[in-house]
Amino acid sequence: MISRRSFLKASSMLAASALVSNKIQARAMGSCSANDKVSVALIGCRSMGWSNLLDFLQHKNVECLALCDVCDDILTAKKQELKNNFQQTPKTYKDYRFVLDRKDIDIIIIGTPDHWHCLQFVDACSAGKSVYVEKPIANSIAECKAMEYAANRYNTVVQVGQQQRSSDHWQKMVEYLHSGKLGKVGLVDVWGNFNYGAINNQVDNTSVPIGVDFDMWLGPTPKVPFNPNKFHGAWRMFWNYGGGLLTDWGVHLLDMALWGMKVNSMPNQVVGIGGNYLYPQGMHETFDTLNVLYQFDNFTINWSNSTVEKGLGERHYGVLFRGTNGILVADRDNWEVIPSGNIIPPFTMHADYKDHFNHVTNFLTCVDTKNRATACPITIGSLCAKYVQIGNISARMGGVPLVYDDLSMSFNNKKANKYIKPKYHNSWEFPKIK
Repeated sequence: MISRRSFLKASSMLAASALVSNKIQARAMGSCSANDKVSVALIGCRSMGWSNLLDFLQHKNVECLALCDVCDDILTAKKQELKNNFQQTPKTYKDYRFVLDRKDIDIIIIGTPDHWHCLQFVDACSAGKSVYVEKPIANSIAECKAMEYAANRYNTVVQVGQQQRSSDHWQKMVEYLHSGKLGKVGLVDVWGNFNYGAINNQVDNTSVPIGVDFDMWLGPTPKVPFNPNKFHGAWRMFWNYGGGLLTDWGVHLLDMALWGMKVNSMPNQVVGIGGNYLYPQGMHETFDTLNVLYQFDNFTINWSNSTVEKGLGERHYGVLFRGTNGILVADRDNWEVIPSGNIIPPFTMHADYKDHFNHVTNFLTCVDTKNRATACPITIGSLCAKYVQIGNISARMGGVPLVYDDLSMSFNNKKANKYIKPKYHNSWEFPKIK
């Protein structure tokens, strides 16, 4: 029996056609000529990168010309899957720079680990490509700034993979909040509790697996021995490559909190407190338990994460707005209003699960019309990435209150400034920006 989620996702291809321009609509409905084909390349062929490519290929006349990954077995498997399911035979690469040299590729999808996003993004912009980049857009504040600069310099159409921006039920939630019906909101709770945030077992270093270009995987980060617990699926729990649950789920959920509260700038102050309290013996460096307070003039946003998969209202992740007329709580399945008194009625809206497909449709439309105002442009992706990075920096410093000035790209604490820009290694150079 097909699930409601599967049915709604499958039917989304038809429903979303009304959102696209004439040219992209023709692609989605299969009525365009071969000359209208949009060519894409995927850099980083696992997990969200692969999922994103599949959403692109649900739009007819989108063609994948290249796959790039550091692992031979992944390239072989994914190429065969495209041949079997889409009758497409992309060329494979292990060095993304050869992909960017190709003049016949229109769009680059970046699905690599976070420490690679900046270089690949800047190079793709300079090569004249449109870019779909996974969140968080980068692993440091300086990299976010470099990516913003590159996108503006090369007039690049960018979509950041914060696909909740293209979800009808999140959009309607924001409309409700902006209507003022919930009253004055003084506190927003945001949380993400997932057990993959801890790597409980210690594993010894090993030789690099056959067919893996580990030097390319490390890229601009320090050269270290290969360890399977720092590779596929676990890299984001180590500071050189990611920022834990805060930079993973926190970007998505804080994005909704900021959108709902009409925030488009830095907070007044950030305080992060956390540690590896639950699994101190684990390999992970990022914190299995974390709380971050973002202070504004008239309200506070509070992020928390734990590796115990429970949360407010039995939701192990979500956003909760506390207003004078009631509360609004949301996750990817639904949002609901729980009144306080009789001023507003209770209300629930369920998701249609079309966000990923709609996000790609929106991007293709913007690429076609050369419109940089995508559902999640580089400015929004950068804002959210900076928020989570500042929270982690404060926590790594033991809970030091931080005030960040984006214009000067500096903190009120000199010791915190060392976290702003990473040192690049292995002959890779940090992108030059003004």
